[in-house]
Amino acid sequence: MISYVRGELAAIEGEKAIIDVGGVGYGVFMSQQSLSLLPAAGNEVKIHTYLNVREDAMQLFGFLTRDDLEIFRLVIGVSGIGPKGGLNILSCMSPDELRFAIMSGDAKAISAAPGIGKKTAEKLIVELRDKVDIETVLDHAANGQEAAPAAGTGSDNEMHAEAVQALVALGYGSSESLRAVKKTSPECGTVEDILKEALKYLF
Repeated sequence: MISYVRGELAAIEGEKAIIDVGGVGYGVFMSQQSLSLLPAAGNEVKIHTYLNVREDAMQLFGFLTRDDLEIFRLVIGVSGIGPKGGLNILSCMSPDELRFAIMSGDAKAISAAPGIGKKTAEKLIVELRDKVDIETVLDHAANGQEAAPAAGTGSDNEMHAEAVQALVALGYGSSESLRAVKKTSPECGTVEDILKEALKYLF
C-alpha cells in the first residue's frame, strides 16, 4: 500500500500529475480541483494516495489532504461508484460541499459529476448520510482549512449549520448555500442575520 508520495512535480498530463520520486516518475490521477492547486513544475509536493489494483492495471489516485482521501474512500465504498467516478465527483465539488449535498439529499448536485446518474447519487446519499455531519465541515472552517466567516465558537458553528439547513429547506442547493453562508460577516449575531446576508449572495 502506498500511503503517499513526496517528490518533485515533474508535469501535469491531462488528469494525472507526474511526481518524480528519486528518479522514478509516478503518474497520479487527481481531481481537476486538486490539479489546479498544485504548484508550478519543479516544486516539491506531497500527495496522499489510494492504490487501486485491477487485473490489468495498478492506478494511483492522489489527494492534497487526508480529508480529501477519506471522503474519497467513503464514496468508492458505495457499490456502483469506482475510483474514476469518485474522482469525478470531487472534481465538481469539495469534500465539504459533498458532505452538505449528502446531508441535504441534494442528488442533483452530486449527479452533475460526469458518469454519476441520479439513481447512483441517491444511493450514495442513502448509504453515506449517517457517515458525514455538518460539524466536520465547520470544524474545518474553525481550523482554517477552508475560508469561512466567524466559525470560531460552538454557537457560531451551530448558527452557520442552521443557516445552511434553512437555505436548503428553501430550495437552494447545498453547495451554493454553503458558499453563501461562508461569505457572511462575522458581525452576524443570529441565524436570521446570517440568512438575510446570505440571501443577498444568492439573488
